[in-house]
Amino acid sequence: MKLNACDNEPIHIPGSIQPHGLLLIVSAESGEIVGGAGEIENRLRSDWLGLPVGLLIGEAAAERLNSCTRRQCELGRLSHAAMEGVAFRSGAHWLVQLEPAAEEMPESDVLGWMHEVGLQFERSADLKELCDRAAHSFAELTGYDRVMIYRFVDEEAGEVIAEARSAAAASFLNHRFPASDIPRQARALYVRNRVRVIPDVNYTPQPVRPAAHANFDMSDIDLRSVSPVHIEYLQNMGVQASASMSIVRDGVLWGLVACHHSEPRLLDMTKRRAAVLVAAGLARQIAAKEEAQSYRERLQIRTEEDAVYGQLAESGDLFEMLKGASASICRLFSADGFAVVHRGKVYAEGSSPEAHGILALADWVQGQGPRPYVTDTLSGAYEPALAYCAAASGLLSVTVSSKVPTVLMWFRAEEVEVQTWAGNPHEARALKAGERLTPRASFEDWTETVRGKARAWKAAEVEGARRFLAKLYEIRQNARIRDLSESLHVAVADKDRLIAQKDTLLREVNHRVQNSIQLIMAFLNMQSRATENGAARESLEEAQRRLAAVALVHRRLYADDNVELVDLSRYLAELIDDLKSSIGNQWSDYLSVDLAPVMIPADSAVHVGLVLVELVINAQKYAYGGDPGPISVRLEEHRSRFRLIVSDRGVGRRSGRVGFGSRVMKAMVSQLSGTLEDDDYLDGLRVVLTAPLKVTGATSDRAQN
Repeated sequence: MKLNACDNEPIHIPGSIQPHGLLLIVSAESGEIVGGAGEIENRLRSDWLGLPVGLLIGEAAAERLNSCTRRQCELGRLSHAAMEGVAFRSGAHWLVQLEPAAEEMPESDVLGWMHEVGLQFERSADLKELCDRAAHSFAELTGYDRVMIYRFVDEEAGEVIAEARSAAAASFLNHRFPASDIPRQARALYVRNRVRVIPDVNYTPQPVRPAAHANFDMSDIDLRSVSPVHIEYLQNMGVQASASMSIVRDGVLWGLVACHHSEPRLLDMTKRRAAVLVAAGLARQIAAKEEAQSYRERLQIRTEEDAVYGQLAESGDLFEMLKGASASICRLFSADGFAVVHRGKVYAEGSSPEAHGILALADWVQGQGPRPYVTDTLSGAYEPALAYCAAASGLLSVTVSSKVPTVLMWFRAEEVEVQTWAGNPHEARALKAGERLTPRASFEDWTETVRGKARAWKAAEVEGARRFLAKLYEIRQNARIRDLSESLHVAVADKDRLIAQKDTLLREVNHRVQNSIQLIMAFLNMQSRATENGAARESLEEAQRRLAAVALVHRRLYADDNVELVDLSRYLAELIDDLKSSIGNQWSDYLSVDLAPVMIPADSAVHVGLVLVELVINAQKYAYGGDPGPISVRLEEHRSRFRLIVSDRGVGRRSGRVGFGSRVMKAMVSQLSGTLEDDDYLDGLRVVLTAPLKVTGATSDRAQN
């Protein structure tokens, strides 16, 4: 059945906890207990409500809580009870989580074990060996019957790629689970709170008391109650206890370490912390292995590119040139077929559709925008491809733009895949009015034959196609320049003269714009010095800073010859270089950048540049109290969107009035049809601008498969 309704379940505010621990809600101002959950009367004292928290957890722990300035406060072992605790700040309250104290392990034993596991991870030859070792390491740490390394794959479904289990536990290795098994808000919670433990699925929830405090956000609380749907899901699997550790790579949930046990089992706080640290180390090694593999793939493609480029002549007809090197071009990206279309002419190599099908496909591809079109399920986006999906289910296409475009298409043949699911992923039924949502009951092997799908194109291959397109532009441009220089000297001279006139005009216009901005800034400066009104002076000075940012963005963008489509990574890199000079040399060593190539229209680049300048200036002014500190800028592309991430490790989110800069950013984000989100659940502040990649005048809605 469809579990999409689970996406709306408020799992972060369950209003109750699991009974193996206690929850105290403490006023941060008075230090008094205003609410709680669990068997507080039996484990601590009966008259707990309204008492100072020190009477229940000890004065030493209460003092640590009172002096803590972070969002999380370690309380350690209680002096008078066999419990240990940790507290999390939630607005004007502390949420104090208490659990039975674990048997103390020598710190050297824990560190030694973690060090050995880390070395094993580093020695792993590839991702498969790494995940296999990780599964066995987590099984050793937790003692659970079955430990699975679960990776999110296509359309947010998951697949078990490694497993360690007892002889009695059923295997789910290489089984897939539908995306509905882990709803959207649960995935978000896994990024925030990296560990989840259910010692006994048959527990009785302990409600928060008084009921007025039941709506507290318990995202950070390990004791929080679990969705009844998830409990029933585990019971249907025959699981009595479970634990999950998040594998988060670059802020994105890559997968989970999922642990199951056939009997009730508590993973104590010490082991949970060790598990979280090991999971973080696993995530770093996964990133290293994937990046190393990607580097090898890029290096291999670069080597093959050099061989292909040697076969491309820089004169003559483009169609004939590509036709002559078609076999090598086909092999360049491990394709099964290759076709080139120009002026109604078709040449195909290898496994390809018929000529009329290629012509129709070329017309359709040109309507999908100027960027490379990539898919491993062509028939899903282009229905006529059903007729030839056996020959061409995968497509990588680029278009050499001109008055008469030339379309290059690489094809991959259908690869029929048999997928094994833990239960039928397509099982669905409608809920009747008042009927309770329940999870699927069967996890029996369910196999599905997937047709119309080819081997997926790698990021290195898509980048290679972009470079190949750039090389063709270069070849065509060189040939054009050479032909013109040989036969049209006069025309070339006229062209150079016109270009010079255009450049002169652009320089003059840009010079006047810069002069106008400088004049306005000078006027604002005079006004700010002349006024005695503090608020007015602050507003005038703020206006000067904003104008300076606009001038910086304008100067950097219009220094580029291409005023239609720009490489956002190059533009932002140069803009950041200018920013380093303007905000002071002492910041140079603290600004780090990681920018992926992204092509967007110039007008969109202006908006992104203004947002970047505003975010960097805000971080410079507020994050570290005016002192230099680390500021990270990252740009990445995912499917049909890009993300600009600016983060610092300073004081976190800043409250106060909405200033002019915030309104500027809001306007720029609106122009980009994007979103601007910030979070400070880690140290510092992380602001993410997400916006669609646009073609000038329209948004490209093409799906990137």
